[in-house]
Amino acid sequence: MQSIGEAFSIAIALVLSGDSDLLAIVFLSLYVSVTATLIACLLGFPLGALVATRQFRGRGVLLVVMNALMGLPPVVVGLLVYLHLSRAGPLGFLGLLYTPTAMIIAQTILIMPIVAALSRQVLEDLHGEYAEQFRSLSLTPIQTIQALVWDGRFTLLTVALAGFGRAVAEVGAVMIVGGNIDHLTRVMTTAIALETSKGNLGLALGLGIVLMVIALGVNAAVHGLRLTARRHAYV
Repeated sequence: MQSIGEAFSIAIALVLSGDSDLLAIVFLSLYVSVTATLIACLLGFPLGALVATRQFRGRGVLLVVMNALMGLPPVVVGLLVYLHLSRAGPLGFLGLLYTPTAMIIAQTILIMPIVAALSRQVLEDLHGEYAEQFRSLSLTPIQTIQALVWDGRFTLLTVALAGFGRAVAEVGAVMIVGGNIDHLTRVMTTAIALETSKGNLGLALGLGIVLMVIALGVNAAVHGLRLTARRHAYV
């Protein structure tokens, strides 16, 4: 077991030297989380826009479900994905279990409800503000959604960043479906848990530092986009 001072020294050295093992873990984490975020946005934004602009039977129930799914327990999502991708599961023939693809699927399921629910709120507020103007212009539903998305583009980007922040910090689901295999499915969160249990605090702290920098970067980007959105709102 390393002392705290020694662990911090090793961590800083690993980060500054660009250690190959550390960088491989970081790049895999970013690949999995960015891919999951993009897929979640491609699925979540249209769903949020549909619910925000249309009235239909069962809309209230769908809203409740969307909001409830924002709090999905990661380990439950991981278990459900595992059951579907295991050899005995309906998708076992694809051989995706313990691969980055399985981790992307789990993260997408986790963050898509967040993206859908938050984008729905953003677009619904804008729709309420511009509804009369849209009716006077006789816009089609597609044109209405396009106008809302463009007007709320900066806020929607913050929604996407929130989804990414949730994905990159995930540990439970990705450990279940990824298996934390070295140089294959080991991401920052699972590596931190493993290296801490092994007493290798230097690498764990190094990965923790990188993860914190990413988290701070995401929060700074969200803050910047909010300021940009406010400036555009007053133009």
